[in-house]
Amino acid sequence: MQIAIIGLGRMGGNMVKRLLGGGHKVVAYDRDAAAVERLTKDGATGASSLADLVSKLDAPRAVWVMVPAGNPTESTIQELGKLMKEGDIVIDGGNSNFRESQRRSTELAAKRIRFLDAGTSGGVWGLENGYSLMVGGDKTAYETCLPALTTLAPKDGLGYFGKAGAGHFCKMVHNGIEYAMMQAYAEGFELMKATDFGYDLRQVTGVWNHGSVVRSWLCELAEDAFKRDPELKDLKPWVDDSGEGRWTVSEAIAHAVPVPTIAASLFARFSSRQENSFAMRVLAALRNEFGGHAVKKA
Repeated sequence: MQIAIIGLGRMGGNMVKRLLGGGHKVVAYDRDAAAVERLTKDGATGASSLADLVSKLDAPRAVWVMVPAGNPTESTIQELGKLMKEGDIVIDGGNSNFRESQRRSTELAAKRIRFLDAGTSGGVWGLENGYSLMVGGDKTAYETCLPALTTLAPKDGLGYFGKAGAGHFCKMVHNGIEYAMMQAYAEGFELMKATDFGYDLRQVTGVWNHGSVVRSWLCELAEDAFKRDPELKDLKPWVDDSGEGRWTVSEAIAHAVPVPTIAASLFARFSSRQENSFAMRVLAALRNEFGGHAVKKA
């Protein structure tokens, strides 16, 4: 099928390549003209603007938006809403909040433009392995785009979950679980490093990745990281978050669902950004005040 991709970064660019490899016709656009040029050499049709992109598509047009969540996604979809026609399809493959996807679906539906929210997982490995796709929105749009979606996803890695917002809600929870899994691995490895057994964590992860209950792709990635840098000396202990963990905890509160492990993993990321934590200084002061425990001066 013919489809357009807006946003040719680490994931969007690889998605273009995977679609081209599957025999699809792809129109590609990015604010970085060099990124567009690189993909035209792979067989994509380049576009110089959103208007140019839309003009190069046959009706019903299908446009996949793969730009950062928030204002970049909002402004892109708003402009597409002005350029596209009845029956066309907008797909948001980024990490948008599911409530924003519900709103955008309603706004586009007023113009009879169909909308899909496609939670996308796979990272930089998606070109080779495929992208796990969690899709919500207009069912007819899903069926129209099924050839491209099937190409992007690995076998059994594609699911349609219902009305608008369902795809991005599923991806939100997916990322919340990811936070907790990563935190559990990190804490376990830190405990092993604290002992006098002299563990080689590359060896540990290598063993765990063959038959153990905790084997996983994340554990395989940890093994790769320890191979390159056994002490992770090149990294600072700073862990960012892109929003999905916060949204997961917020929705859990709204629905009175306990998610203590996910919440703790989110707060651990906040702790990683504190080089001189005031809270920890308060704890030291209180121990000194009530028990005369020793403190370390700055």
